[in-house]
Amino acid sequence: MQCQKELFQLPSDVTYLNCAYMSPLMKQVEAAGMRGLAAKRQPYLLKPHDFFEPARQLREAFAQLIKADTPDRICLIPSVSYGMSIVAQNIPIQQGEEILIVGEQFPSNYYCWERLTRQSQASLRIVPPPEVPHGRGQLWNERILQAIGQRTRVVAMPHVHWADGTSFDLRAIRQRSREVGAWLVVDGTQSVGALPFHLDEFQPDALICAGYKWLMGPYALGVAWFGPHFDQGVPLEESWMNRAGSENFSALVNYQPHYQPYARRYEVGESSNFILLPMLLESIRILNEWGPEHVQSYCQALSEKPIATLRRLGFHIEDAGYRGAHLWGIRLPTGLDVQQLKQQLDQQRIYVSVRGNAIRVSPHVYNETHELDKLVGCLYDFVKTHA
Repeated sequence: MQCQKELFQLPSDVTYLNCAYMSPLMKQVEAAGMRGLAAKRQPYLLKPHDFFEPARQLREAFAQLIKADTPDRICLIPSVSYGMSIVAQNIPIQQGEEILIVGEQFPSNYYCWERLTRQSQASLRIVPPPEVPHGRGQLWNERILQAIGQRTRVVAMPHVHWADGTSFDLRAIRQRSREVGAWLVVDGTQSVGALPFHLDEFQPDALICAGYKWLMGPYALGVAWFGPHFDQGVPLEESWMNRAGSENFSALVNYQPHYQPYARRYEVGESSNFILLPMLLESIRILNEWGPEHVQSYCQALSEKPIATLRRLGFHIEDAGYRGAHLWGIRLPTGLDVQQLKQQLDQQRIYVSVRGNAIRVSPHVYNETHELDKLVGCLYDFVKTHA
């Protein structure tokens, strides 16, 4: 895969290595939003078909991306917290049981579980990251598997950790969770779109994704896939669109006891957002054309030499087998101030994030080799000056 920088509107003097924070919009995605915005000028041209057809296309596009057989198991959500709240509301959990999460995971995949365990008198078990300089990812995965036991009812975790890119062995975790009868709920926000995610391979009970990072879409619209356990669940809200026969506007006064099939009962109200939905549909269509495996390969080729150089300079970066090529954390040699380094990078218009004690680097197909070289040079100068 070649660099796709021409599809974006990034200034030449900006080194944007922060897709894990928010992706830049492709020109085609921006144009799709502008067309949707313009459509509101003439609402008399919008027909009932326009409320449902784009959403159907989006479900099919996302199903292709994650290799899902049934697009109706996919619904549109405004945020990860919304999707996780659907899951938490529909999981039966009893006093004495346990929900297991990993340490320092994103708050939207924490607060709903904290409340659920508090209300049900269950326990929230957190597996923290090991405090070791080497082999951290492997040890963390081992500890997660060891922590899943007979009391575990739910394992709720990301595919790739948002703070430093640590990847988790979902195949092994799925197998272990099945052995004890636990549900597996995956936050795919920092992986799906840039890292291949096949449902048949990982077999989660639910997959929740924000749309504004690696799905390359707008803010405030995401997607979720729900497995068979959720087919008869209770949605967070009772939207008219989620009821059977809602496509027939003239019959909406005839209230329906039945929902749309599968996960469509869970879709957020006004899910046919005429601006955001076409944007996310366009971005996912492009990702399907690229293929997440090619995005990952591009990022790997881009990052391999810079990572090797940074390690020689004394920075700590996770082993390749336990991190994504599209998202990785840099931990500084002892005694160096990560916030001071971040300020220096900002001055050079190199945009990354600080998450915990790591500089989080997240390149994409709009980045080029010289941009990673610029990052390495800035880090080298910082070490020389402050060591």
